[in-house]
Amino acid sequence: MGLTEWAYTLSESLLSEPLPRRWAHSLGVAKCARSLSPILGDDAQLLEAAAVLHDIGYSPAIAATGFHPLDGARFLRDQEGADERVVRLVAHHSCALLEAEERGLRRELESEFELERPDLVDALLYCDMTTTPDGTQTTPAARLDEIVQRYGPDTIVGRFIQRAAPEIHAASKRVGERMADVSVGGQPM
Repeated sequence: MGLTEWAYTLSESLLSEPLPRRWAHSLGVAKCARSLSPILGDDAQLLEAAAVLHDIGYSPAIAATGFHPLDGARFLRDQEGADERVVRLVAHHSCALLEAEERGLRRELESEFELERPDLVDALLYCDMTTTPDGTQTTPAARLDEIVQRYGPDTIVGRFIQRAAPEIHAASKRVGERMADVSVGGQPM
C-alpha cells in the first residue's frame, strides 16, 4: 500500500464515523494539497498524506492531551511507525507551536518533533486555512473568522488563531506566489 492510500485509509478509520465533519474537512485539505502538486515536485504525495492525516488527533480513539497536533503526531510515530516527515508535518501544522504555547505544551511539541521544511509547512498551512470545516474551498480571512466565531475570541483556540493570523496570511501569500511562478513557466522548488 502506498503512502497516500495508507493515509486515507487510516484517517477514514479514525475520523469518518465519530467525526464526519472533521473527515470532510480532512478530505478537502487533501484535495487542496493535490492541487499544489506543481510546486511540490517529489513531495506531492508526502503533503497529501499529511493533509488527510493532519486532524486525526481529534479522534476520540487517540486523543490524549486534547491538543490534536501532538496527539496525532504521537499516534503516527508510536502506533503506526509513520514516515517521519509526515509525522513532523502533522505535529506542526497550522502554527501549532503558537497553540501549544497557549496550552502549556510548547516544550513537549518542540522537543519531540522537529520542524519540516518551511515550504511544506507553508503548503499544509495554506491547505488547512483555505478549507472550511465541511471541506469546501474558502479564503484564509473567512476561515480565520469562522474559527474565531466557532470557538470564541477568548478561548485557547480563539486567542491562538488571532495570534497566528499574520503568519497564516503570509504563508498563504507565499504559496500563491509559488503557484503563480509555476503557472508562468517556473519550476517547483
